[in-house]
Amino acid sequence: MWRCEVSTSNWELPGSRGLPIRGTTHLPEGDPRGTIVIVHGYLGYKDYGMFPWLATRLCEQGHVVHRINLSHSGMDHGHGQFNEQAVEQDTWTCGVEDIRLVLQAISSGRLAGQGRGVVLIGHSRGGSTCLLAVGRHDGDADFESVVGIVSMSGPASLGRLSDEAKQTLLSGGRVEMASSRTGQTLHVGQAWLQEQLDDPEGHDLPVQVSHISRPIGLIHGAEDPTVDPSDAVTIAQANPSRSMVRLIENGDHVFNTSNPFDPDAEPSLQLAEVAVTAGEWIDSWVA
Repeated sequence: MWRCEVSTSNWELPGSRGLPIRGTTHLPEGDPRGTIVIVHGYLGYKDYGMFPWLATRLCEQGHVVHRINLSHSGMDHGHGQFNEQAVEQDTWTCGVEDIRLVLQAISSGRLAGQGRGVVLIGHSRGGSTCLLAVGRHDGDADFESVVGIVSMSGPASLGRLSDEAKQTLLSGGRVEMASSRTGQTLHVGQAWLQEQLDDPEGHDLPVQVSHISRPIGLIHGAEDPTVDPSDAVTIAQANPSRSMVRLIENGDHVFNTSNPFDPDAEPSLQLAEVAVTAGEWIDSWVA
């Protein structure tokens, strides 16, 4: 039996384009079984909603858990305002590069979990970023430690903007995205779309998923109003021999979990099922 330490530690690493990746590490007592990296979605962050609770539960199973703020999330530690410039400069490749840098830090011993199998867990855009990273770099040394990926509520398409919005970006403009949490008006910048146009295959998620040689776990709320549950099926069909799909009954995009959410509180039935499902997969992958 493992227990997660009461205290956690915060850290920073240089990330994509020199912006900081910020993280919080949960350490189990005793020798860890595996290492987990939790990646947030668009306008999410490591302290959002379910993530502290999920990290604690997985740590109690004996795993080192790092929940991270990607470099272009625009977020510091905690629940503050977004750095609007960082958010506007974000691209899919920024997230991929951040994951690579975190894996390097684990492998080198700069972050805890060296020598253990690593599982990447991502929510929404974070799930697709994890899949994209491993798909692009499946044979690379930096990714050798990865033993599995869990994508929660992840979209199968990386270009989820209307034609009108894409035309705005192509004409040199930017697309507004409001944050209901902070009241800020944030923006998607031209680089987000241009990168996809310059490398369409590198941003074709089903194509990249087909390259993955590790297990892929796909968890999706059956009532998700933001990303259709059929996206999980589409991703699985790209690599059927490696993929497992679990639909969470009555689950929404965040598995019926508020933000903020007290990590000591009782979870929703949906979030509890997510934790059990992911935990069982992870235990089998790091065994």
